[in-house]
Order: sequence, then structure tokens, then C-alpha cells
Amino acid sequence: MLRFEDVVLQQGDFTLRADWPVASGAKLAVIGPSGSGKSTLLLAVAGFLPPMQGRILWQGQDLAVLPPGARPVTMLFQDQNLFPHLTVAQNIGLGLSPRLRLTTQDHDSIARALDRVGLPEMAQRRPGALSGGQMARVALARALLRARPILLLDEPFSALGPALKDEMLDLVTGVAQDTGALVMMVSHDPGDAQRFADQTVLVADGIACTPTPTSDLFANPPPALRTYLGS
Repeated sequence: MLRFEDVVLQQGDFTLRADWPVASGAKLAVIGPSGSGKSTLLLAVAGFLPPMQGRILWQGQDLAVLPPGARPVTMLFQDQNLFPHLTVAQNIGLGLSPRLRLTTQDHDSIARALDRVGLPEMAQRRPGALSGGQMARVALARALLRARPILLLDEPFSALGPALKDEMLDLVTGVAQDTGALVMMVSHDPGDAQRFADQTVLVADGIACTPTPTSDLFANPPPALRTYLGS
């Protein structure tokens, strides 16, 4: 279980509060207006923004004692964070060894991950030769290999067209099932939450609200969500 325990996050004059748990293996959407603190919430879990107050716990352990690289977390950003001078296979291999000291077994695992995301013939290409959708798949393959129990997605598919984005959301669902990971996904698109997430966190007015079943939240939206949706 991931728990935000009376957490207060601050960046400059901006403050965000969160105080709720979410179960291991959940698929969680994080939505709200631009600048409301959606990415701030993920950065805190990943270890890039320490809480001013409270604790973020994973399976009862305070994550504050762990630096970002040692946390049980994989994070995908909008730009996919691929290195242009490395091949696809090497970019994925970074999930296993930051120095790319890869064994034969590691190379076999990379090949299986590429097959899982539908890019079995792309191992020796470089990111510059890939489409946006293919780069997203490579980043997801690296996350699959890392197999960390928390997967954070900070709008990694926002630049994709609707059909391709839906395809990627379905692929993330499959990866989550394969790894058993808790997935937290930031999105501006309510359709993403409705397609992907069991629960949704509304972030507005300085509060990351308690996760609510997605269907219930959109069937009976609170005022802040109605304002955000323009309805």
C-alpha cells in the first residue's frame, strides 16, 4: 500500500496537501487543472520533492530514507527520457544496468520486452528513427524490465493522437497486470481516466483529494471537477 500521511508539499508559493492510502496494484488517474499540482504529487513519490510535512509510506516504510534511485519506483515523463546516441536495446537495457553491463540473460530479457510492446525488430535502431508512438513503447519496455512495484506516468502519451494514445493506455494496463504494479497516471484528458483507471484523484485548490472510483467521480462530479470539465 502507498500512503500519503498528512503530507504537505511546497514549491515556491504553491502548497499541495494529500492524506490518503491507495492499494498495491491499483490503477490510479490523477487529473485536475493545469498548475494544480498533479506532477508535484508524482515527483514527491519518486523522491525529487521531499514533503515539508508528513510522510509518504510504501508497505509501511517511510520513503524519505531512500534516494530516488533506490525507491521502488519507475517514472515515465512526457519526453520519454530516451538517449539519442544509444540504440533502442541499450535504452531499454538501462533499466537493468545503468552502466549497460548486460549479460546474455539480460539481452534475452530485452528481446522479450521489445516483443511485449510490439517492437521485436527495433533493437538496433536509435530513437531519432522512431515515431512518437514507438518511442513511448520503448520507454514502456524499459519500465517493464525494471519491474518496480510503483509506476508513475507523467503524461507520457499526451503528444499522441487519440487512437494511438488509447492503444498505449491498453498496453500500460497489460504491463500493470504483468508486473502487479501500482500505476499513477497524470492526465489532462478525462477520457484517459475513464479508459484506464479504477480510481481517480482530483487535484484542485491545493488538495489532492482521496481516490474515488472513476465511474462514480464522473457520474457525480464535485464542483471543482465540474469547473474543470466546463460542465
